[in-house]
Amino acid sequence: MDGSSVSLLGFRIFVSCVGLVGNVFLIFAIIQTKLSRVKSFELFLLGLATANLEEIVIVNIYDIMILERFSLGTWLCLSIKFLFVFGEIASIFFTVLISIFRYEKLRDASKRANLPVYLDSIRSAWMVSGGCVMLSTLLSLPVFLTDLQSPAENITRNSSNCPSNFFQGSEKFCPQTNCYYKYLFILMCNLLPLVIVTVTSCLTITVLVSQGKTVTPELGVSGSNHCDKKSKSPWLQRSTIDVLAAMGLFHVAWTLSLIFQLISNSLDFPFRTEIEFFISTSYTSISPYVYGIGGHLFSVKIFIKR
Repeated sequence: MDGSSVSLLGFRIFVSCVGLVGNVFLIFAIIQTKLSRVKSFELFLLGLATANLEEIVIVNIYDIMILERFSLGTWLCLSIKFLFVFGEIASIFFTVLISIFRYEKLRDASKRANLPVYLDSIRSAWMVSGGCVMLSTLLSLPVFLTDLQSPAENITRNSSNCPSNFFQGSEKFCPQTNCYYKYLFILMCNLLPLVIVTVTSCLTITVLVSQGKTVTPELGVSGSNHCDKKSKSPWLQRSTIDVLAAMGLFHVAWTLSLIFQLISNSLDFPFRTEIEFFISTSYTSISPYVYGIGGHLFSVKIFIKR
């Protein structure tokens, strides 16, 4: 193992540890509020952090097995790939859900007053969260139909019988089933979520700008009604800005992932797997800190039992 490989391995371990700590802290902070009192937004964050954690753990289990040169059976290899893809898809779908919920919550907030939106109902939140898990499972199941065989020239990183690229294709060799699944994955799990998050983020920014113009003149007015609006709007806006920051990170990570998936078949370079790892784990490792710190979940008071 040369110096560059050692440096990349050390950086991968560091990124994984950062992601593990952030997601565990976020899960613990939400659970501390007791599940009976968890709100819809916190439930979506719990689903996101759990999916992130599962994805990071599985990808590191796979790397340890490859590093130790374990010979993985076909079903074990496919099961590991299924769990990794499931975590990745669930993370994407919960992000889309958070983006939609935050826009719905902010839209017409002044006219709606204290009336809840549909997803404010914890029962509705559980239903759509279950829908995200079911859809993630359905879109991950085709992994078991993919072909693990690959030509000799396509093996670059290791001689494992469980290739790191679960689509396992090259410009000259791509099993038909793998190709179909690859483009289904790109369409349903990359392109469509990016479009939805882009649209809701733009609409949210538009609402924030328009609300900023209407709320500012009221700040100097006295009275209980105006004080209530003053206290609620800035908090909702700050929380929304934190979500927008996470959406920006999501855009960068999954746009790069989409580009890489489309051009990777024509590329052949030694650090392909490392690039895939950093793209896929950048959002899962950093996003819990954006949500946790921005939403004041990472505070000492949260971790002290009342």
